[in-house]
Amino acid sequence: MHGRPRINEKSKDFFGSLKRIFKELNRYSLLLIISLLFAALGSILSIVTPNRLSVLTDSITEGIGVNQDNLKIIITNEYKPKPDVLTIIEDESIPLDDRNEYSSMMSWCDCENDLNSIPKSIKEKLYPAYEIDGVTITTEDQIELHYLIKDINLEDQQAYVKALNNAPENIKKVVINNLDFSKVTKAAIVLGIIMLLSALSSYVTSLITAVVSNRSAQDLRGKISKKINRLPLRYFDNNQVGDVLSRVTNDVDTVAQGLNNSLATLVTSITLLLGSLFMMIITNYIMAFAAVISTVIGFVFMVLILSKSQKYFNLRQEELGKLNSHIEEVYSGILVVKAYNGKKISDKEFDKLNESVYKANKMSQFLSGMMHPLMGFIGNLGYVAVCIVGALLAFNGHISFGVIVAFMIYVRLFNNPLTQMAQTFTALQSSAAAGERVFEFLDEEEQTDESNIKTKINDVKGNIEFKDVKFSYNEDKVIIKDFNVKVKHGQKIAIVGPTGAGKTTMVNLLMKFYEINDGDIIIDGNSIKDLTREQIHSLFTMVLQDTWLFNGTIRDNIKFNRKNVSDDKIMEVLRIVGLKHFIETLPDGLDTVITESDSISSGQKQLLTIARGMIEDAPFLILDEATSNVDTRTEELVQKAMDKLTKGRTSFIIAHRLSTIKNADIILVMNEGNIIEQGTHEELLKKKGFYANLYNSQFEL
Repeated sequence: MHGRPRINEKSKDFFGSLKRIFKELNRYSLLLIISLLFAALGSILSIVTPNRLSVLTDSITEGIGVNQDNLKIIITNEYKPKPDVLTIIEDESIPLDDRNEYSSMMSWCDCENDLNSIPKSIKEKLYPAYEIDGVTITTEDQIELHYLIKDINLEDQQAYVKALNNAPENIKKVVINNLDFSKVTKAAIVLGIIMLLSALSSYVTSLITAVVSNRSAQDLRGKISKKINRLPLRYFDNNQVGDVLSRVTNDVDTVAQGLNNSLATLVTSITLLLGSLFMMIITNYIMAFAAVISTVIGFVFMVLILSKSQKYFNLRQEELGKLNSHIEEVYSGILVVKAYNGKKISDKEFDKLNESVYKANKMSQFLSGMMHPLMGFIGNLGYVAVCIVGALLAFNGHISFGVIVAFMIYVRLFNNPLTQMAQTFTALQSSAAAGERVFEFLDEEEQTDESNIKTKINDVKGNIEFKDVKFSYNEDKVIIKDFNVKVKHGQKIAIVGPTGAGKTTMVNLLMKFYEINDGDIIIDGNSIKDLTREQIHSLFTMVLQDTWLFNGTIRDNIKFNRKNVSDDKIMEVLRIVGLKHFIETLPDGLDTVITESDSISSGQKQLLTIARGMIEDAPFLILDEATSNVDTRTEELVQKAMDKLTKGRTSFIIAHRLSTIKNADIILVMNEGNIIEQGTHEELLKKKGFYANLYNSQFEL
């Protein structure tokens, strides 16, 4: 690697990252608006529900209880002062015979306990008829009630209620409530419809939010995939593969999950918070004040915790990227780790990185996790306050029982949004930290734009010239210095030299993987500066030292990204590289699927990649240590195949095993970025220079 790995060196910007995330959702604006409207509708319906529940509760309570107002009228009428005997006797509106009879009776009977023996006109004076709610309470009704309650203590209302069950029908009509089933049924149906619509709104909101969040994640992955193809090779030299994979997988998933958990929830919570607060105030401002004052305290604590926890969410994503990088490195090089007994060292490094992830995750989850129990405690405190204040108000007759029931639900609706908002901000913190890493990747400097390049190169013969080429990975060290060479069509050019001499770098410049600092590379009279990378890549076939086979059939691996390649041509190429017999012995032949668990040797994998290179009919061929993983016998077979492959093509062969390039037309000997010798194998041996020493060193013990 040319430089240290860079993992999140930029400063963290929580709100900037959120703004960028929401900007990515612009294409789903209509769906989001619909989702948020349904979320708001569901919240409004949830706010209306307690009010309708209060109506239902009061309807049932009124239907199964005692009409306290009417009961008070009846009791008051029973105990109000009655006309005395003298007043009744002197009342000329009463017949004289009835007055005389009543006067006579007073001398020998207890008329208070024997009202039935008193003349009717007298009873009507003592207990005159009256109306309550359109029902006439007759004298007889009152006298019958008198006998039922005369021995009951005035304060014992339960005894009154029990006695009323045996009272005359007219009195029971106005005192004992009858359940109005039509009213209760109507209230229940309205409540059920509201709850059903609320549930349906929540379902639609969740469905749309899930679609939007996952679609946005899909878009981000697509952008990352396209971005990877536009990044210069320098980026991958300076960044660990595991960290890049972590951004594509973990970070994108974190963004998607955060959006899924927060978009609708945030709107729902705000709507519920404001709506329930409004309903509480108009229902009873005293109880509303008691509920709100306790919740505000929790909200202040929530804001303080959020301000402290964001840095740990950022740190968690960073450490997770480092851990993934280490795992990817160890798993890809597991044979080396085992061969060098590096298990303890790799485990120690893993434990160190794992511990860092644990600590960052622990702190972020601990601080964010505090909000839920804190808001739960504040919510319970609000319940207690409402119960106490509500009980006092109900005792004094200021509110009904249904209002208390509704208010208990309003308190929950008021507290839940704060808890949900706390959880939402936790999810948004994770999304912001992950999103920043994703956008940091998407904002990386890309390869130079080639849209303005219009040059088309056709009928390439295969001539290449390096003119005073200079290149450096960084300003501190120049890798290629004044590189000059001319290569003619059909020549086989071997490039040799010690490690770090610049052999592979020169090929990377030729393929335009890197931009040269100075000088030029000419292909058939056309500067590579005037050709697009895609055009240049189409001119070359590359067979690299590192074998790359994907999970797929042998056929698909060989004709990778090539169309109209027949099986006969594939088998012919396999015959040339010596794999025809091996493929024919496989159960499915060319349809055999290659996986990591297959027992295919490194040499066979290398031969398959060479066969892939032979399929491509390009004027230039690059072999970068292509025979490094094959044995001596196979090398001879491959060498013959290479002679056929290179025939008619301009070939560049990078090799450390100098025995493989004896038949090269020109051998370029590189050291410290310059060509120090060139010629054929025999010519260079006769010079007894750097190449001769390098060649002879292979046979020294």
